[in-house]
Amino acid sequence: MPPLTLWLVLPFLVLLAAATTSPTRATTVASSFHGQREFDYFAFALQWPGTYCKRTRSCCPTNGCCRGSNFPTVFTIHGLWPDYNDGTWPSCCSGSSFDPKEILTLTNSLEQYWPSLSCSKPSLCHGGKGTFWAHEWEKHGTCSYPVFRNEYDYFVAVLNLYFKYNVTSVLNDAGYVPSNTEKYPLGGIISAIENAFHASPQIVCSKDSVEELRLCFYKDFQPRDCALGSDTKINMVTSKKSCPKYVSLPEPVSVSKTVSSILFHLYTGISLLLLKLLLTTKLVC
Repeated sequence: MPPLTLWLVLPFLVLLAAATTSPTRATTVASSFHGQREFDYFAFALQWPGTYCKRTRSCCPTNGCCRGSNFPTVFTIHGLWPDYNDGTWPSCCSGSSFDPKEILTLTNSLEQYWPSLSCSKPSLCHGGKGTFWAHEWEKHGTCSYPVFRNEYDYFVAVLNLYFKYNVTSVLNDAGYVPSNTEKYPLGGIISAIENAFHASPQIVCSKDSVEELRLCFYKDFQPRDCALGSDTKINMVTSKKSCPKYVSLPEPVSVSKTVSSILFHLYTGISLLLLKLLLTTKLVC
């Protein structure tokens, strides 16, 4: 199936799965909600694999950076986070734990669009460590009540939000394409998002590379500015980490290729060193 057709069909499949799922199947969080005050808005965090995966030096089956030809080349989901207008946020709002069986029918879509980009296991709200999805649900998803009352509805909604607000496509259409040589004006990237979604984003950088792009929504999922208080726009969008005026979108490259290249050069270097030592030994003898 052509990529464009796939983008158009997948949202329908996710919506169809949601419509055909019995609402009694999922476990509600309402009965175990810890009573933290209700959140004000959602922050939808997307991560750029070209920046994240540059830091990866080892591979494992759960690391999306190591998938070879299936390596992500678009913004992928980090999470949907309930936040407060004062800059703080609730966390771990329910006593219930993540149940992977609740989202079993969504696994393929989640693997593709919400992959972990690390081998490390994040901490869970009730002790121990677990999967990326478990962490996001327990820490953030449980605090989305009463908008979402169970795990399944939360993950379906996040996927549909991702399909509807296609950040990668918006930036590509505006000329901001992955490159290891080009630097783009931060203001231009902000404007491209504003023109498409009529709201200001928040951008997080790692040095001069875009690491995350966050969109903000009211509880009814209408876009809103991520601005808080009287912050100026350029400070607002980079409030979590400083971005320079010109930023890059590094080309995503599968870490498996990078690791293979490193091992090849390491092996070659060691072989040459051993050969040099052997020749030196023979000359001495």
